[in-house]
Amino acid sequence: MGHMSQIKKALPRAVNPFTPTPGRVRYSSRWLGLSMGVAGLATLALSRGGRRTAAALGAAGLAGAAYALAYEPGRPRLERVSLRFAGLPAALDGLRIGQLSDLHLGHRFAAANTRWAVAQMVAEAPDILALTGDLVSYTKNISDLPTLLAPLRAPLGIYAVPGNHDHWEGLPQMMDALRPLGVEFLMNAQRRLPWRGAELTLAGVDDVWEGEVDLAAALEGTPVGGFTVLLCHVPDMVDEAAARGVHLQLSGHTHGGHMRLPWLGSFVLPRHGWRYPAGLAHVGAAQVYVSRGVGGIPLRLGCPPEATIITLRRG
Repeated sequence: MGHMSQIKKALPRAVNPFTPTPGRVRYSSRWLGLSMGVAGLATLALSRGGRRTAAALGAAGLAGAAYALAYEPGRPRLERVSLRFAGLPAALDGLRIGQLSDLHLGHRFAAANTRWAVAQMVAEAPDILALTGDLVSYTKNISDLPTLLAPLRAPLGIYAVPGNHDHWEGLPQMMDALRPLGVEFLMNAQRRLPWRGAELTLAGVDDVWEGEVDLAAALEGTPVGGFTVLLCHVPDMVDEAAARGVHLQLSGHTHGGHMRLPWLGSFVLPRHGWRYPAGLAHVGAAQVYVSRGVGGIPLRLGCPPEATIITLRRG
């Protein structure tokens, strides 16, 4: 009840920092244009008797679909990212954060990818572990979380924030399932983590889409001159977070757009993930790292699933 009372005490949705936007997802006009162009070429080839050309286009399409649906979704990568901050306290130089996002248990490849990702975190032994939302896609898979995540350890703790799917599938049950593992949900709250004589402020907010976010409460009393990391499922929150002095935001939500290629960009992006689709971005003095996620709908092209080790560096 304590965790849920924190949720109820958050600000009402009327003061959500995001302007309501229609639609749940946005598709890339470049990707759609390419699809129509390829379809047009195939139709033209058939109409002019160019059956070999049409067959070649069809074969290429089938090969690409097979790769995107059956190969790349099951080939996650460990991303090692070093981020530099001029104002980072010297004692925090070298501190490592492991990030796992968007496990989406219930989808194909998700459980296997999660086992792989957990094994990477165990081998890398980061100082902090961050779970940035959408851990399951179906309520029935909440019961899988304790077994899959049981090996996780970190000297400064394991912290989580919820995503929209976690709210949809049963956030209270998820929090209960993970509490015995020592996973602490930061629901519009913060923790001061001492490290080698310095202090890191780790804050977290409820999900913007389905929760009741209160960024002001999460950052209340943050020490002036300190260093603040914000966990937030949706990346677009960084615009507001940067204005409030957050140095680094860790997010997920977008899956990188599922398909992401040069010039074409991301194929499809969800609400609140339209401005920062994948990887690192700078927003004023702040930085945001957007994980492509561990699982999700098994469709990936140029956008493999990931687990992430982030190292803080001074300078």
